[in-house]
Amino acid sequence: MRMRPGKSFWRSAIVCAHLAVCVAGCATAPLDTSGALSSYADLAPEDGIVTKTRLRIDKATVLKAQSVAIVPASFSGAASQAELTNKQQRVIANAIDRSVCIGLSDRFVLVPLGQPADLIVHVTVTHVTVTDAGVAAASKAASIAPMFITSATPIVVPRIPIGMGTLSVEAEARDAGGKQKAALLWARGADMLTSNARIAASGDAYDLASAFGADFSKLLVTGETPFDKKISMPTMQRVKSSFGGEPKYATCDDFGRSGVSDFIGGKMGLPPEWVDDAAPVATR
Repeated sequence: MRMRPGKSFWRSAIVCAHLAVCVAGCATAPLDTSGALSSYADLAPEDGIVTKTRLRIDKATVLKAQSVAIVPASFSGAASQAELTNKQQRVIANAIDRSVCIGLSDRFVLVPLGQPADLIVHVTVTHVTVTDAGVAAASKAASIAPMFITSATPIVVPRIPIGMGTLSVEAEARDAGGKQKAALLWARGADMLTSNARIAASGDAYDLASAFGADFSKLLVTGETPFDKKISMPTMQRVKSSFGGEPKYATCDDFGRSGVSDFIGGKMGLPPEWVDDAAPVATR
C-alpha cells in the first residue's frame, strides 16, 4: 500500500522551496574588511541561510560583562564611495547603532560613551551595494496590484531579482583595556521574498542594518553564534523599542526612535531618510 505524504512532509517541502528561492534570488554581498578591527585572528566562518559571517568570541569574558558603551558606527573609505548622500550614510549607520543598542539592552546596561563600561563596541560599514530605485518602484507597484484583485488567498509577488542592495560590516567589542573580546564580519544581500522594496538607493542597506544589529547583539548577549537555529521570542523591551516606545536605557535615545511612521513608510516603499531623521530624541 502506497503511503501518502503527510502534512509535515508538505510543510517541510514548502519551507525548503521558500529557502531555495530566497537563496537563488539574493543579491551577493562581499565579506569585506577595512582594517578597523584591532585583530582579525581566529575568525571562523559561521554562516546563516542568507548571511555570510566570520566571527570569534571570548565567551567567558563577554558573559561576565555587565555594561556596554557604543561608539557610533562609521563608513570605511571604500564604503563611502557608494552612491549615497551624506544623510543616507548617516541614516544607515544610525540604524545599525539603534538596533545594536536595543538588542544589547536584553542583558547589558547601556551607558553613554565616555563613562566606564565593561565592553565598548564599534561597527564599521565596509561595503554597500545601493538599491536601484527604479526597479524597487516597479517591484513595489507589482506587489500592490494584487490588493485590487478579489481573492480568498493572499497573492505574494516576489521582488524583481535585479537591482537589489547589500550591506557588509565588521564589528568588535573591546574590554576597558582595549583588548578585543568579540569580532564579527557580516555580509548579506536583499532577497526576492523577504526584503521590502524601498524606493531609494539606501533602501536595502537600511533594512539590512537592523538585521545586522540583531545578529551582533545576539552574539554578545548569548556568547554564541546568532545562527544556532533556536527560535526565541523577542523580549517586551525590544518590541516596545522597535515600535518607537521609550527604550530600556536612555542612552539608546542617542540614536533616535524608529516607530510606526517608519514601519508604515517602509511598507509603502518610502525612502528611509524621509521617515527616519537619525536625530537624538533630546534634540527633536
